[in-house]
Amino acid sequence: MDGGPGGSQWADERLRARAVLDKLASIEMMDVWFPTTDGRWLVMPRHTEPEPDQARLLDQLKLTLPQQPPPRIKQAASAPPVALRL
Repeated sequence: MDGGPGGSQWADERLRARAVLDKLASIEMMDVWFPTTDGRWLVMPRHTEPEPDQARLLDQLKLTLPQQPPPRIKQAASAPPVALRL
C-alpha cells in the first residue's frame, strides 16, 4: 500500500531527504578548550570542514556553513565539559 496516488513518489523523496541528512550528519560543531598560562581557558568554537562530496551537496542545495566563530576567553572557574588528553 503506497498511500494513494503519488505515495510512492513521496516515499522516494523521503528516502532522498534522509540520504542528504545522513551525508551531512558528519559535519560537527565543537568547542576546543586550551588552558592558558594564567589559569583561564581559550575556547575556540569550530566546525569540521566538509568532505568534497559534502561540499558539492551543500553547493547544490545553495547552503553555506557559517564562518568559524571567533575564540573567547573563559575565567579560571570555568572548565571544559569533558576533558580529553592527547
